[in-house]
Amino acid sequence: MVKRLLARMFWAFSRWTLVSEAAPTRPTVLVGAPHTSNWDFVLMLAIAWRLGIDVHWLGKKSLFRGWRGPIMRGLGGIPVDRADPARVVNDVVGQVHAGTVFGLVVTPDGTRGGNEYWKSGFYRIARETGMPVTLGFVDRTTMTSGLGPTIDLTGDVSADMDRIRAFYADKAGARPERRTEPRLREEGAETTEPDTA
Repeated sequence: MVKRLLARMFWAFSRWTLVSEAAPTRPTVLVGAPHTSNWDFVLMLAIAWRLGIDVHWLGKKSLFRGWRGPIMRGLGGIPVDRADPARVVNDVVGQVHAGTVFGLVVTPDGTRGGNEYWKSGFYRIARETGMPVTLGFVDRTTMTSGLGPTIDLTGDVSADMDRIRAFYADKAGARPERRTEPRLREEGAETTEPDTA
């Protein structure tokens, strides 16, 4: 209740406008893109809290050290040990089987840096868990942010990415110069690196 109230206040006073399709009704991999600024995290929380979505997000272990750990976990953070990425998928599968409805937020274009490719961990997690993918976005050109469609991946990586590219084609991010085109390094074959914030 408090989170939803804070989110309403945020959207009432923010320069950004929330534009969203219906909130997911089953566990979903929530893609956050283009990820070009630290403000994307605030917008993600504001979207999720306003729509009543229980969100979790993947972050590198260093973000959870010391006093920051309880805060990050309280905001839905899941620390990722890059030496043991398979554990994350197993944890997510366990939550799906338990019937928990949540959004697992991933930022496949990396950490605010104009990379050449998206990381493909979001795709692997969705396929291995049977979760759909919900396309979250930030677009500075229209000052809008929110959730787009929720899609089921087919396993045809190139075709699935074509649909994702089409959605993000006109989305610029908060810092457009840092935007990465939605493209996997080897479309047509799944890879295994999980995404971290």
